[in-house]
Amino acid sequence: MVTSDPFQYLKQAEIIHSASNVTKAISLVAAKLNTDYNNKQPIVLSVMNGALFFAGQLLPQLLFPLELNYVHATRYHGETSGNTIKWLVRPTSAVENRDVLILDDILDEGITLKAIVDQCLLLGAKEVKIAVLAEKNLNQSKPISANYVELLLPNRYVFGCGMDVHNWWRNLPAIYALYNS
Repeated sequence: MVTSDPFQYLKQAEIIHSASNVTKAISLVAAKLNTDYNNKQPIVLSVMNGALFFAGQLLPQLLFPLELNYVHATRYHGETSGNTIKWLVRPTSAVENRDVLILDDILDEGITLKAIVDQCLLLGAKEVKIAVLAEKNLNQSKPISANYVELLLPNRYVFGCGMDVHNWWRNLPAIYALYNS
């Protein structure tokens, strides 16, 4: 279903995780990161545009010094299925000999996140870990796994909390799934 009326997507969706569940999950990720990065000073890479919501809620809860930057790699280009990775902003040499923490909205098939991790390692990152808001259960192996994740999603098209449906609704505080996906 592609429509010019973004409210049609909401009418054909159900809430998978409420706003309060999302908030609790982000706090749980923050608590784990605060323990694991207590004596480190990582560079945190937010994956645009999806991780904006997650990073915006997570970063104020982190109690360790960090350097914030971003990467922008996409496979979806506003569509509901992905193609080849398009790099808009790659990791820079600032990751060399650093602990890197990648923040993203969702671990779906893992192809984009794997490419980002590979680029960081190629540039000499000491360690790369991944924190995602949610992971989709695909019932198949993925090329990468997240080190930090609290919300699991069904294998349906989801949106809200940074995830979009045809470039709409990244701003929703809950996670929705389309009925017809």
